Amino acid sequence: MKHPDVDITPRIQFVTTQPFLPFTRPSIDERTIAEVGDVLRSGWITTGPKCAELEAALGARLGGRPVRLVSSGTAALELALRLCGIGPGDEVITTPLSWVATANVVLAVGATPVLVDADPQTRNIDLDLAEAAVTPRTRAIIPVDLAGLPVDRDRLHALAARHGLRVVEDAAQSFGANWKGREIGSFGDLVAFSFHANKNFTSAEGGCLVLNDDDEARRFERLRLQGVIRLPDGGIEVEAWGDKANLTDVAAAIGLGQLRQLEGFTARRRALAERYFAVWNRSLDFDLPPADAEGHGNWHMFQPLLPERLASRRGDFIAAMRAQGVGVGVHYPAMHLFSLFRKMGHAPGDFPVAEDIGARTVTLPLFPAMADADVDRVCAAVTGALAALR
Repeated sequence: MKHPDVDITPRIQFVTTQPFLPFTRPSIDERTIAEVGDVLRSGWITTGPKCAELEAALGARLGGRPVRLVSSGTAALELALRLCGIGPGDEVITTPLSWVATANVVLAVGATPVLVDADPQTRNIDLDLAEAAVTPRTRAIIPVDLAGLPVDRDRLHALAARHGLRVVEDAAQSFGANWKGREIGSFGDLVAFSFHANKNFTSAEGGCLVLNDDDEARRFERLRLQGVIRLPDGGIEVEAWGDKANLTDVAAAIGLGQLRQLEGFTARRRALAERYFAVWNRSLDFDLPPADAEGHGNWHMFQPLLPERLASRRGDFIAAMRAQGVGVGVHYPAMHLFSLFRKMGHAPGDFPVAEDIGARTVTLPLFPAMADADVDRVCAAVTGALAALR
């Protein structure tokens, strides 16, 4: 008989002498570290010449479009909506399968996020459902490139043109990805990138918005720093609200170092993803991520889905992987199940595809410094974890 205060659930223990393998880790080289030191010694550590240099380099990479740095990808999204004049009474269509910031920025400007389900094949927003959700109050759509696999840009922009919508791309995870050979950010409407520490390109924290012309760029500059307009005589004017969302030169120095290495980072991520597909034990009944045969993605994350029978035991799976020295992330729970959105009227069953993906996703290690042997180790650990859960 089990005593009510004693947990006698069997515990599976693994013994490993290998170093812990996190699901991601930034790659910062010694040259970049030295350049950050130079910035600190210069005395100019907030927004300054390094930020201007990074904006110019990003703009050159993205076809000469204006690029403005901000303190986070979230700030880029929110200020993009404000730049579009979106506010109370307006609707913005997006996906529930994303980091919660994607919908939070819509709430921040006083608009209503209208969620539509994910496509089961791509795991990105279902564009047919998005079009069906358009109403006279719809002003914009925020697509999300989940795990760095781009949303179909041809269909997206055609949809927006038919309904007169602004497109604010949540490309937080897709820097370095492409659509039919055109780099994400080099075309389209407004494109927001994140440079958070877990992204393919990082400045520790930060982000940017890619804009359409110099007029938009000037208006965005005011939005990101208190609405300030610099006058020729050294004075200032403030005509409208602005945020405090500028990036620092310390962060920009890291970003410049990352930009030098981006092609190598992306190539290595793609090679690691190919290794996962080659080594993976197909008998384990996981749903593997989209294979991206066209080579559009940047492989920001590798995210198989647990077998359906184990969805409720994801925590046990993560614990079994950690016991073998392998880190696992969860990106992302379907956001409409959070209490914030349930209070707004959402409920389980609203978006079944997103709910299923969100409940079964496990983010496995994938970062440029990994060796092929690390992928093999992760795959072996998955097999061991599932055996422990039987």
